[in-house]
Amino acid sequence: MNTLEEKLGYQFQDPSLLENALTHSSCANESRGKLQSNERLEFLGDSILGMVVADHLFRTCPDLPEGELTRTRAALVCEESLVEVAQELDLGSYLRLGKGEEAGGGRSRPSIQADAVEAVLAAVYLDGGIGSARKIIRRYILTREVERYQSPKDYKTALQELVQRESGQVLKYRLTGSEGPDHNKRFFVEVDLNGSPVGAGSGRSKKEAEQMAAKAAIEKLGG
Repeated sequence: MNTLEEKLGYQFQDPSLLENALTHSSCANESRGKLQSNERLEFLGDSILGMVVADHLFRTCPDLPEGELTRTRAALVCEESLVEVAQELDLGSYLRLGKGEEAGGGRSRPSIQADAVEAVLAAVYLDGGIGSARKIIRRYILTREVERYQSPKDYKTALQELVQRESGQVLKYRLTGSEGPDHNKRFFVEVDLNGSPVGAGSGRSKKEAEQMAAKAAIEKLGG
C-alpha cells in the first residue's frame, strides 16, 4: 500500500479507507460480511470526479459552450480515461478480488479498474478532504487529458493548462495598445505570468490578440 500511496502523492490517515476502496464485491461476498465492497465509495467517487472536472472546465474554458463542456467532461471521466489512470497507478495489482473473479482475469477488467479509481478518489476525499482529491484528479486526469479533447487553436486554454501543472500560477492579459481607424483597428495584448511578461500578440479583436499572446507564451515556455 505504501507504494500506491507514493504514486497517489497522498498518505492516508485511515488506511482502512484505502483497503475498502480496493475491495471488489466478489471479495466482500466471499468474506461473508467481514469486508465491505468498494461500491459505496465508487458511488461517491463518481460524483466527486464529475464535480471537480466540471468545475475545472467551467473556470478554465470560459469560451466553451455548454454542449462542448459536457462532451469534454464526458470524455475525461469515461471508463477508458479511468482505465488509463488505473494502469498508470498499477491499481490492478492492489485489488482484493474473490477467487472466481481472480481466476477470470478481474485484475485487468476495465470496468473493475475504472470503478476502483473512483473508489480511491472517494477514499482520499473522506480521509483528506476535497483539496486532496482534487490534486490527484488534476495530476492524473486533467493535466494529462484535457489537451487531447480541446481544440488546438484555443491557445488561452492550452496556456492555462500548461501553467497549472504547478500550483499558485497566475495569468493576466493586458491590453497594451491599439492602432488604426475603427473599421480596421488592431489591438495589442501582453500576457503576464505571476507579474512577468511571457508573451505578446496582436489581432483585429481583443480576443484574437489574447489568443496570439497565449500562443507566443506557450512557445516561450516550451509547452
